[in-house]
Amino acid sequence: MRDPQAPQGERAGTGGVYVIRERRAATEFARALSTIFNPFLTATGLFIIVSHAFAHHSTLEFWTYSTIGVVSFTVAPLTFILYLYLTGRISDFDISERPERERVFAGFVVIYLIAAVGLSLAHAPVQLQAITWGSWGTALETMVITRWWKISTHALGIAGPFAAMFVFFQFQPLPYVALVPLVGWARVHLRSHTLAQVLGGVALAIANTAIFFRLFHLL
Repeated sequence: MRDPQAPQGERAGTGGVYVIRERRAATEFARALSTIFNPFLTATGLFIIVSHAFAHHSTLEFWTYSTIGVVSFTVAPLTFILYLYLTGRISDFDISERPERERVFAGFVVIYLIAAVGLSLAHAPVQLQAITWGSWGTALETMVITRWWKISTHALGIAGPFAAMFVFFQFQPLPYVALVPLVGWARVHLRSHTLAQVLGGVALAIANTAIFFRLFHLL
């Protein structure tokens, strides 16, 4: 508690420190949210959850499909980004510069297409096929959109999995849906995106989930 007898300048200075600390805390919290709930990890998490729910004929089947998810949605994309960074084709791992994002998503389109075709040929559970083809379609659309507009991939990456889980598990994921606006706030707070770009990402994620799940007769 501050001393009410302290000089006014000292009290104001202490208050200024509190404000600075609060702003720093908010920024660090936003960065943590962006790191933990990045699109690679959320997509992989969804794939593992759905593999556990629908690839349940054997433990080997679950490990096979969940491993495919880890490789397709985390290992391969991050390796590609690392290659682009080391060769000077992108300036940072966040892909902050909009002109650089197109070549990144071109790589994702190829990676997701290989995964989707492979899962289809292997007759994987239809739920996993729908997720992977949906990811491919989203990457393709994002590659085109990013020529003119920096749509939020974090918003895409958090809203898409929740949309899918609501289809598969009804209202069971409801308590966790607060993560969607939290991640959106983080991206706006860090000035990585505008509110419109975040809302655009959420809308595209929901629309693509509806379209691709309908194509696979899951809706």
